[in-house]
Order: sequence, then structure tokens, then C-alpha cells
Amino acid sequence: MIPEKTIEELIARHSSLEKDLASGKVDKKLFAEKSKEYSDLNEIVYSAKKYASYKNDKIELDKILNDKNSDEELMKMAHTELSELNLQFEKNEKKLKLFLLPKDEADKKNAIIEIRAGTGGLEASLFAGDLFKMYEKVCNKKKWSLELISISRSDAGGLKEVIASIKGDNIYSTLKYESGVHRVQRVPDTETQGRVHTSAATVAVLPEAEEVDLKINETDLRIDVFRAGGPGGQSVNTTDSAVRITHIPSGLSVSQQDEKSQHKNKAKGMKILRARLYELERTRIDQERSADRKSKIGTGDRSERIRTYNFPQGRVTDHRINLTLHKLEEFLEGEAFDEIIESLSLKAQEESLSKL
Repeated sequence: MIPEKTIEELIARHSSLEKDLASGKVDKKLFAEKSKEYSDLNEIVYSAKKYASYKNDKIELDKILNDKNSDEELMKMAHTELSELNLQFEKNEKKLKLFLLPKDEADKKNAIIEIRAGTGGLEASLFAGDLFKMYEKVCNKKKWSLELISISRSDAGGLKEVIASIKGDNIYSTLKYESGVHRVQRVPDTETQGRVHTSAATVAVLPEAEEVDLKINETDLRIDVFRAGGPGGQSVNTTDSAVRITHIPSGLSVSQQDEKSQHKNKAKGMKILRARLYELERTRIDQERSADRKSKIGTGDRSERIRTYNFPQGRVTDHRINLTLHKLEEFLEGEAFDEIIESLSLKAQEESLSKL
């Protein structure tokens, strides 16, 4: 049972916000914030009111059922209504519990995704490229914008590493379950005897941190400039445009050389560094709050195998929830992506509810 006081406070807060917004006297700086809170409460206040009235509604129906003078038709109606009332009560309770779960402040943020080829040599780099194409297709379908920050290609035409920024609605809440080791089982093009090889790529999804989320002191940074290497335009190896930023207190270091401009490389490097520092701080706080917080579902350990893509059998399996879809092609096209994400989200909610 949810405490009555909690439900009363939720209903009262909705009513208070409604009066404030209707008065026209809300400070402009607070208007957007209060409007957002009111909108969120609007989605749950009906369930809260029905939940609060459950006890009295049940008492009235019990009176009819326990009254020996009640006629048969009335008793039958009361029985039906009580069953529906109990069913609705359970639904409202679950809905309210989900609403009252602690919110992850990062869920509505944009994200930075980092994909790196793991074990498996050139085949691993080809798989890393396939994963990046999959996320590109997911972004197109959801009308998210994807901006490349840095990319390093392999000799086979795959990707050694790619880092990109993804912007849109509720990006991190959708993609946070992608962090971890993705394993592929397939026959490489170079395999003459048709043997299935296993390769892997790692994916890290970080919430994109704004300056207001994380204050970085300039004195804590060491910035080195050097000449960019590798294939490129005329400016490669002729100007000191590449940048390496080191955050001295944490030891985190980011190198960026994709742009010809030192200023642009520094800006991109700071975006990656800020996201990594923000995630480092989030992890530290989570560990302080609970020593046993790690669960099967969540943002995922980067060293943990989370998913297998098996080409001979045409299946994709998420090991955290033991879910297998025989829709590998559709999944890589971004078509069946939401099926696994929704199942992961639901499982995470169930685990959180069980801990309440």
C-alpha cells in the first residue's frame, strides 16, 4: 500500500500548481518549470484520486453485499462492480508506484555513444561498423539527430572506434541499456571453410553533460596540442590542430584530431570529457548510496556481455532478460530495436518496484 499522506500530497500539489498557473502571477523563470511539473502530474492525478477514494467506494459496496435485505440483482451488480474496483485499484497502485520511483535525472538528456572494436581483429571492426549503422537507422526512425565527433576506420572498411553525439527527446533513457559488450557470431567473408567466428565490440552510452551539470576548473586541465596524423587533407601534419585534454584530478584524457581547427577539436574534446566525468561522478554517488545497487538491468557494465547477434540462426539474444528475437535483419535495420528496449525498461521497472 502507498501511504495515504503521499497520495494526498500529490493531489494537493497538482491543485496548487493549477491555481498558480491560472493566476498569471507566476514568475517567468519558474513558469516553464511549473508547467512541466503540472503536465507530469496531470498524467497521474486521476489515478491518484481513484486510489484515494478506493477505501470509501469499497465500504459502500460491502454494505450492499452484507445487507440481507439487498435483492439478488443489486447483489450481482455490486459483485461485478467490486471486482472491477479491485482490478482498477491494482492498476492504479502499480501506475502510482512507477510514477513515484526515483527519477534518473539523466534520462531526458542527450547522449554520447562510443563504439569500439573488441576481440576478433578485422571482423570485430566490421561488426563495430554494423552496430554504428544500426544506431544511425534507429536515429533516423526516431527523428533524432546524430553528429559524428570522431571516427577511426580499419583496413577492412569497418570501424576501430567511433564517437557520436545524439540529440532528441529522452535519448539517454532509451539508449542507456546499450552499454556493454555486443557479441557477433557469423562466417567472415574471408573464411573459406564456412566456419562461424565469434567477435565483439563494446558500446558505451554516456549522458551528455552541460556546463551547469558539471563545473570543470580550467586549472584542473592540461591541454596539449600536436600535429594530426593519418590520412587527411593538406593541413594534416603541417599544423598543430590536434588537441589532447587531460583532467588532472581524475587522470581522464581525451584526444581529438578530426577537425582542422584546434578550437573545434578542443570543443569536441571537452564535450566527451564532460560526459565521462559526469558519468564517473554519477557512478560514485550511486555506489555511495547503495553497496548492492548493481543489478542485472541498468546502464550496464562495459565489460559485461549483454547481447549476441547470431547470423547463421538469424537471432539476436539479450542475455540480461533472456530474450531472443528471430528478427536479426529487422533488428539491425532498427525495425525491432524497440522490442528489446521496451522489455529491458519493463524489467528494470519491475526490479525497482520489488525493492520498494
